[in-house]
Amino acid sequence: MSDNALYTDLSGYYDLMCADINYRAQSNSAHRLQQIFGNGGTRHLDLACGTGPHIQYLLQEGYQCSGLDINQPMLDLAKQRCPEADFTLGNMCDFEIDTPYDFITCFLYSIHYSGDIKHLTDCIRSVHSALSANGVFCFNSVDKNHIDNDLSAKHSVHVENSVFSFGSSWFYRGEGEKQTLKLSIEKADSNHTQRWNDEHPMVAIGFAELLALLAPYFDVHVFEHEHDKIVAWNQQSGNAIFVCVKKDNEGEI
Repeated sequence: MSDNALYTDLSGYYDLMCADINYRAQSNSAHRLQQIFGNGGTRHLDLACGTGPHIQYLLQEGYQCSGLDINQPMLDLAKQRCPEADFTLGNMCDFEIDTPYDFITCFLYSIHYSGDIKHLTDCIRSVHSALSANGVFCFNSVDKNHIDNDLSAKHSVHVENSVFSFGSSWFYRGEGEKQTLKLSIEKADSNHTQRWNDEHPMVAIGFAELLALLAPYFDVHVFEHEHDKIVAWNQQSGNAIFVCVKKDNEGEI
């Protein structure tokens, strides 16, 4: 399976696949950063929103939330979870809005779904255009120069009479602007075992290059990938949180 096929066909398993993610902590962290760097507005858009768990928590903070995702089955589940939010099928690298947002997020390294530098640049431009004055774009990213192809994350979840096992890992060949997110899902019960494997093409970029792409559009603040505290990036970690405040220079770009 390729591209987004696994997420489309197995959207019902997505929340199980992400069961070990602390969505509340991530959402609270983004909210705190918005309070510090943002313009005080509450219009929020979550890019690559999936089934909407981050939106669920940000709604509780008083935001007027919207979500954008490329997979309709995920959006259907998100609407069930957050009926008061608005959801749109679309590509984060090429979207337009009628009313600007004050706060745009992109969690779970989803910025890398841009696929290549050109589309990542398009995404950055789209976000800049969609933000209100002094609006904030918050996302996390991985530096291609720090990827260890031998590392992987795994967890299992028991559901009724089945055991779901999930695995994910980054792979970067050491050159170029492409890397791969490898995913595996196994569902086992007493009678049989089903397995799915998928590889997602992701954009590979170093933090220095990423900062250069963001600089014409945003004042950028980079923090360690911590959700219970705010710590300035030590310029060595390969995972970081980027908080980007819109520059008022649309006519110059």
